Amino acid sequence: MKFTAAREALLKPLQAVIGVVERRQTMPILSNVLIVAKDGQLTVTATDLEVELVAQTEIEAKADGEITVSGRKLLDICRALPEGSEITVSLSGEKLSVRSGRSKFNLVTLPAAEFPVVEDIKAGQTITISQKSLGRLIEKTHFSMAQQDVRYYLNGMLLETGGSYLRAVATDGHRLALCQAELKGEDLQEQQVIVPRKGVLELQRLMSGKGKLDIELGANHVRIQLDGIRFTSKLIDGRFPEYDRVIPKESANELKADCAEFKSALQRTAILSNEKYRGIRLIIRDGGIVLQAHNPEQEEAEEELGVEYSGEDIEIGFNVNYLLDALNAVEGDDVTLSVQDSNSSCLIRQPGNDDCTFVVMPMRL
Repeated sequence: MKFTAAREALLKPLQAVIGVVERRQTMPILSNVLIVAKDGQLTVTATDLEVELVAQTEIEAKADGEITVSGRKLLDICRALPEGSEITVSLSGEKLSVRSGRSKFNLVTLPAAEFPVVEDIKAGQTITISQKSLGRLIEKTHFSMAQQDVRYYLNGMLLETGGSYLRAVATDGHRLALCQAELKGEDLQEQQVIVPRKGVLELQRLMSGKGKLDIELGANHVRIQLDGIRFTSKLIDGRFPEYDRVIPKESANELKADCAEFKSALQRTAILSNEKYRGIRLIIRDGGIVLQAHNPEQEEAEEELGVEYSGEDIEIGFNVNYLLDALNAVEGDDVTLSVQDSNSSCLIRQPGNDDCTFVVMPMRL
């Protein structure tokens, strides 16, 4: 194998795939990237056995071939070389030689045959959606995914299809976020898949928000082609909770507030909340809301906020971070909070927009 490429041409695919290369690996080959030179194209593949990324670039090929080499070292070498420089890469024996100007590097390799690659995912259906729409679904829900929960099916995001809708749902058992996009003219078969947390965050990093993409849904994998990068992720094998049962019905006790003002008031009050539990008390009454927080040092914060409310007086506690995450995801100037009583979950929405729904469970203070 031997090829020549501009520094920037080599840097782009390496930067695109490096996110899935773990520094500490039980299998040494997983800290490598697979590079394949063929017909004037260089294909770079990285995987952690859960998420696989494949990127391509054009090269001047002298001899085709394939090999695996340390992804981080190759990326660091390309970054360290001067802008606009030309790089020649050649394989001799078990060493990969990288030359540019007066610089020369010899890297240890491992055989390409040992590198785990996901070939055909046997897609059951393919969904065409704009990057902007998929990006919005992820942005509005990803913060509610669990982290390292023993209920492994919560450590990811549910993608649900049916009719003309693609829906994203995430929950960690304390809060839930749901967002859906209507795909006009589509008639999708009903399907539920759970994309693991790392796959969701990697996909979010890759998206530019321009153009359309195809989501291929298989029984065990999801595959997305976007901006010259092929993203493949294993799916979590498990049953996602029946989220419909968690979403409370609209209540007569509904307050309407200015979203930015409410966020600012919560952030100020939260300064003196318990650092570990982040609890904050909401006293909701006719025409206003009082926010209270205290901590083990006997410090207290209180703030009053004018809101539209004409329901029953309610005193309820929440994790302030969960409320802020939901409010940050609300589009528009106003927000509505609907709550049945002091022991019920809170339903958060933007008035007049049923696409996104956020639920936060109460906490005892």
